[in-house]
Amino acid sequence: MKRIFLTILFLCSVILGGVAQRPWGQWDKWGEQPDGTFMNPVIPSDYSDLDCIRVGNDYYAMSSTMQYSPGMTILHSTDLVNWEIAGNAIPDITQIGPELNWDKMNRYGTGVWAGSLRYHNDRFYVFFGTPDEGYFMTSAPEACGPWEPLTMLMDKSGWDDCTAIWDENGQGYFLGTNFSDNCKTYIFRMADDCRSIDFSSARLVNEGNHREANKLIRYGEYYYLVFSEHKSHLGRYVMAKRDKSLEGNFSEERQLFLPCRESNEPNQGGIIEGPDGKWYFFTHHGSGDWSGRIASLLPVEWVDGWPMIGDRSKGEIGEMVWEMTMPKVAKKKLHIGRGGEFKKRTLEPWWQWNYQPRMDKFSLKERKGWLRLYAFKPLKENTLLKAGNTLTQRTFRSAVNDVVVRMDISNMVDGQRAGLAHYAYHSGAVGIVCEKNAKYVEFRENDICQRKFKIDSRYVWFKTEWGLDGVATFAFSVDGKNFIQCGKHHLSWGYYRGDRLGLYCFNDKTESGYVDIDYLRYRMEK
Repeated sequence: MKRIFLTILFLCSVILGGVAQRPWGQWDKWGEQPDGTFMNPVIPSDYSDLDCIRVGNDYYAMSSTMQYSPGMTILHSTDLVNWEIAGNAIPDITQIGPELNWDKMNRYGTGVWAGSLRYHNDRFYVFFGTPDEGYFMTSAPEACGPWEPLTMLMDKSGWDDCTAIWDENGQGYFLGTNFSDNCKTYIFRMADDCRSIDFSSARLVNEGNHREANKLIRYGEYYYLVFSEHKSHLGRYVMAKRDKSLEGNFSEERQLFLPCRESNEPNQGGIIEGPDGKWYFFTHHGSGDWSGRIASLLPVEWVDGWPMIGDRSKGEIGEMVWEMTMPKVAKKKLHIGRGGEFKKRTLEPWWQWNYQPRMDKFSLKERKGWLRLYAFKPLKENTLLKAGNTLTQRTFRSAVNDVVVRMDISNMVDGQRAGLAHYAYHSGAVGIVCEKNAKYVEFRENDICQRKFKIDSRYVWFKTEWGLDGVATFAFSVDGKNFIQCGKHHLSWGYYRGDRLGLYCFNDKTESGYVDIDYLRYRMEK
């Protein structure tokens, strides 16, 4: 009945004329469709602060990761709609600073922010900033790595959203915004090896209006600075400035896209030529909710030398487009991995730890085909967001999602807790607590625990199910077949991140005990 109502609502918006606006979050269809079209979003999951480049017939994008390790996710596509994770550019986020380690955990909402992915002289480059530590660079021969250790470009706080480009003579330029000083944006000359910037060459090219999301691109005889700005009575929207020289003042300016508040303000991404010769904007929706800042692909039309974005049928400046023809119908359909069976000696690239993990407290080798999580004390007693070595992955906003985890709890000891969680700003979980050698199923809601059942089984299965409404139902089983519900949790947004799945294991009393995890199986339907 709910789907019928949403379909009628969508059709009415078409009949009434204008651009059809899908009710936000109610996409029972997304991505590539059987008829050669696609529907936005193309990734209904938390892939924020996007940049996108083309290398030959392939497309690569990068997405910010805040406090998660490994950091800065790299995506790959051949059609701009179907994506896979190629890897992560920062294997050890403590290269940025000690506050990102398991024994500090002091960078929620900060850490690895937006940046720029570039390809130059047969090498991939990632430039990014953290608001507390400064700007960094790393490079690799392939998008999957290996990525070299980070080079610090600027040891200053209060800067964000950098980008880079090379002129026709090979001179590199670096651009960044000082958000702590009225969002003043400066362009600098950059060394040939990209390991330093010339501060004496700084020139102011933009300022004010909460400007961010910088991207430098070239088209024809112009260099473009694409960015977003925000005005309280309007929202956030896309702008551009241009000049024929990177040494110029970028005085020409044009608005490229409307705020589109009803579509959660798509505004930051990469403008790129597609496989069909048309141009596109691969962007996140900047106003996040429990699904995070999801990704869409919008059309770009070059008008009088400006990359105008979206549907322009109502006026010069465009707005959100929800359905388009595929840029290319690829034979091989890429997809973003999820779940895990722990059969390899390393984790798949869609897994990330909440902060840099304590390396001696997990193993993929001790028990073949299982992940072992050793318990140790959290920084704050019985607090999920202060417990080290929580292993995570992103969730999707799709019609049907269910996740099942099989866990061996026979080696848990007094004071230990372990289980399956959803979390962002708020958290919910189903797990086991061990007290005086007795084990109990507990439901957790924002670290408030409700003891449910005493169990004597060696193995336990945890389950969570949710749909487009973002209400997760937790359950457990002792045979993997018959599940008992034990609580509901409303998925949340927080610290600039959407909902995450988390496998947690900690001990409030001692550094002892462990659990073995056989698998996390994630089934999803559109």
